[in-house]
Amino acid sequence: MKKYFLLLSLLTIILSSCLKTNSDPQEVVNPVVAVDPVKQAAADSTAIVAYLAANPTIKAKKDTSGLYYQILNAGTGTTSPTINSTVTVSYTGSLLNGSVFGSSTGFTGILSNLIPAWQIGLPFIKQGGSILLIVPSRLGYGNTSPGPDIPANSVLVFTIGLTGFN
Repeated sequence: MKKYFLLLSLLTIILSSCLKTNSDPQEVVNPVVAVDPVKQAAADSTAIVAYLAANPTIKAKKDTSGLYYQILNAGTGTTSPTINSTVTVSYTGSLLNGSVFGSSTGFTGILSNLIPAWQIGLPFIKQGGSILLIVPSRLGYGNTSPGPDIPANSVLVFTIGLTGFN
């Protein structure tokens, strides 16, 4: 009888260690969705082209990185932010379907710590300028979901106003 009890206890411990529990209901589990990068790039490109076709007022250019951008206002001054700049921006971020996942009127961060699309796009403008970025997933959050409002492998749209940098 002891053997069975010991075996049952051991089996219970092994099985319970295999289960993922979320003890904090506020904790966001960020799933990674593995996909072929070439297929994802093609899907992103198709989605962006369709988005631009459906929004003919957007006259975005495609950067060599794959980022689509439209300078809305070039800004003033003689310099633009660099990768090491601390930038202050106002922004709105949305998915291609128009659902807004975030916005701020005074966000500050070091450009090198932000998503690659911002690192590429913000140096196109100067202080006081604004830019529209249409971001393939690999230049955004890639195959990771940063939270419940942004699925993994999402193409993102940002309107960003550069209010300052140093």
